[in-house]
Amino acid sequence: MASSDATEFRLSVLNPGGRDLEQYFDQPIRPDATMHPPVNFHGFAACTRGSVHRSTTNAIEEKRPILLLLRGNFRATERALIECQKAKRIAAVALKETGLPQIAEQLRDRGRLARFLRVVGTADGCIATTPEAAEIFRRIRPKRDADTVAFIPTPYPFEEKAWDFAVPPNQQAGIFIGTREWDVPSRNHFATLLLAREICAATDEPVTVFNLDRRKGAKLLEELKFPPGKLRVHEKREPYPDYVREVAKHKIVLQLDRSRVPGQVAGDTLLARTICVGGDGAIERIAFANFCGEGRTTVQLKTIAIELLRNTATRVTTIVESQWRAAERLSFQAVQKQLAIFFSRIAEHA
Repeated sequence: MASSDATEFRLSVLNPGGRDLEQYFDQPIRPDATMHPPVNFHGFAACTRGSVHRSTTNAIEEKRPILLLLRGNFRATERALIECQKAKRIAAVALKETGLPQIAEQLRDRGRLARFLRVVGTADGCIATTPEAAEIFRRIRPKRDADTVAFIPTPYPFEEKAWDFAVPPNQQAGIFIGTREWDVPSRNHFATLLLAREICAATDEPVTVFNLDRRKGAKLLEELKFPPGKLRVHEKREPYPDYVREVAKHKIVLQLDRSRVPGQVAGDTLLARTICVGGDGAIERIAFANFCGEGRTTVQLKTIAIELLRNTATRVTTIVESQWRAAERLSFQAVQKQLAIFFSRIAEHA
């Protein structure tokens, strides 16, 4: 596909029966808009100036290629795929929840597994937001259809000026905890807080965490006994732009997630123009390859974090390098081109 053709490509993202409202991305979405921010699967629509739907009929009427999300028990997804095929629309499928523990949990039920195999096997193609999900799709589809499966990371609009939340490095302070779920074992939230406490003791840098578990979470945090005045706790969920602005105030974002997720923590970090340390999400491995949890021990991550906290010049260089890596693979322009090429390819197979 020529580059001029790729720039004209538009995608309809369909989450059948989902909660998100219908949304059109004909114009760039600013952070102060009341709409869903252009991240995660909304990012796929936004980077192509496309749309997001929960009505299959509306998505079909767009007369564009469709990215159909696998969610819930997959019944709505299977019905939507049948309708798309009857209307002769090119439709690829993607798992809405793609962490390895999430995939395993979804496919424990026999009926859900059977629907998953049918949908993945009969769709025109599959898009995976992690390399691990791509491998699962490839093993289900016939070998002759190997090029109808693609790993395409979720894009972030960090090349757009309105989404630049940068704070000058000499005005940043402290450690931001990128996770907040105590009850999800693979997030390793407790272990992250323990590591942050050690780093705080070594550097005297404060730690910021979001506690959305109210009294339960507050009591757990209290038990960790951070040094007085060194733990800052946010008790309420904030609008996405305000959340990213908070992230941007910090020298590093710290996590120990082992879920193999797409990597929203790292994506938020890119918009915040700071550095993500730890985690093994897809975006972490692309943009923060030298600082992620892939192949590194907690002790190694601690050493990395302390160096970044103490050395402003190192942090500045790292931020520039991570933005450069992201521009090649994760920017709206880069992902729009990847999507255009992929849908052109699977259309030839249809």
